[in-house]
Amino acid sequence: MSAQCDLFFHVKGLESMASVKLEAAELRSKFLHVLRSRRPSQVPLSVVPGKPVKDPFFQESPKPIFSEAMASCPKEDIPNFKELLQEENFYLTTEEGGQGLLPVLVMSVKESDKKKRPTIVFLHSTHKCKEWLRPLLEGYASRGYIAVAIDSRYHGERATSITTYRDALVSSWKNGDTMPFIFDTVWDLIKLADYLTEREDVDPSKIGITGESLGGMHAWFAAFVDTRYSVVVPIIGVQGFRWAIEHDKWQARVNSIKAVFEEARADLDKSAIDKEIVQKVWDRIAPGLASQFDAPYTVPTIAPRPLLILNGEDDPRCPLGGLEIPESRVCKAYEEANCPQNIKLIAQPGIGHRMTPLMVKEASDWFDRFLKV
Repeated sequence: MSAQCDLFFHVKGLESMASVKLEAAELRSKFLHVLRSRRPSQVPLSVVPGKPVKDPFFQESPKPIFSEAMASCPKEDIPNFKELLQEENFYLTTEEGGQGLLPVLVMSVKESDKKKRPTIVFLHSTHKCKEWLRPLLEGYASRGYIAVAIDSRYHGERATSITTYRDALVSSWKNGDTMPFIFDTVWDLIKLADYLTEREDVDPSKIGITGESLGGMHAWFAAFVDTRYSVVVPIIGVQGFRWAIEHDKWQARVNSIKAVFEEARADLDKSAIDKEIVQKVWDRIAPGLASQFDAPYTVPTIAPRPLLILNGEDDPRCPLGGLEIPESRVCKAYEEANCPQNIKLIAQPGIGHRMTPLMVKEASDWFDRFLKV
């Protein structure tokens, strides 16, 4: 009887896991449908040679100069590191149109053997660019990784003025034909994974992804939709969009891209931005962001892949209250997948919306733990 009971619960467990996988696949399919709904004509993925960017473009003034957090990135002490460090600059064609040319920066250390190496994709925050991430790229390259960074949509080489990103967000609200907030860059990251998995020096089973703030959101959604990203570390990016609306905690996130919400307020003839406007803007520029694709539903689909979520305990843009339900569901997903050791959430005390040296160190240790095996 005992053996029969054990078999019964084993079968039930397998059925439950199969059901979870099916639900995740269906949600990914729905998200891909949304991504494809606003795509221009597709073109074959190709590589266009590029050159190092001598004067990186930032959509903020004054231009940022130094990041204590990134400068703290662990680095191997290699005597002739600068001579061994190699840099690649190129573009990937991800679709037709100007924004369909994806700028890519790759850094690695020259090695005599041609073995496949673990690779990590790094994603910048709002108004910055891939060159801003150089301290991280160099640190990881020194430790044997292939380090990759891109310019997200309407940033860096994909921007033409200090208001390019802001203007794209407003245009998305007005016309509903693009998704510059998160989703369009996620499409690029799917195409980037297509490219990386074909490189001779990349181990396709060991591709990690991380990012800060907007980049953290990009990492979260790219990992949700594309399982080729095998280790995931979103930094100050994961949040509950619907929770923020329901609990009147949306102001800090809205203020980070306020122009589009002000445009919506004027169009809807309201005297002030309120939660109704916030919901309408999210529905328009990133359909499903505050509903079916919000954190409680998409973050758990990353299981069983190793996931480290790094936030500040006092971050008003990613309030911890909005992570209670996602955290509960995520932990359950990893328990059911029999790998609770693959999930960790750190909320650093006394920290608002900023990446810290502690977060950089925790991310580094996480990648080493799961990709250096």
